[in-house]
Amino acid sequence: MRMDPAEDRRHSKRQNHHINMLGFVADSEYEIPRRCPCGGRLINEVGGKEDYDTLHGKRFFTCKNYEADGLHYRQPWVTGVQEELERLTKRVEEAEQVMMGVSNLTKQIETLEEKVQILNEQVYDLTVQVHTLEKVCFD
Repeated sequence: MRMDPAEDRRHSKRQNHHINMLGFVADSEYEIPRRCPCGGRLINEVGGKEDYDTLHGKRFFTCKNYEADGLHYRQPWVTGVQEELERLTKRVEEAEQVMMGVSNLTKQIETLEEKVQILNEQVYDLTVQVHTLEKVCFD
């Protein structure tokens, strides 16, 4: 018995979609999530006493369409916040490096401006000397 080619394609597309969604969920589990890979809005969920596998009051970022099928997002709140804190700390460190670089560049610019001023004065003195020599030579 052969499977209908159209049904075979639909089945294959459903499988590919399912595999892609599993990958999207796995890839999205970093930092504080913004949306579930399914497109659903995330809610802040607090686990109750009925959750036997979690501590009472444990918080989660959970897709409003959550089902335990691996295609929706449910991340412990502390994990998301910790990763977000690490990301922000790294950004602050990078900003500090940029600020130190700007400070060094500002000092270099001031030094160059001083050198340009000295060179301008030397050019002016040379211009005066050339003008004086031209007067002596051509008079």
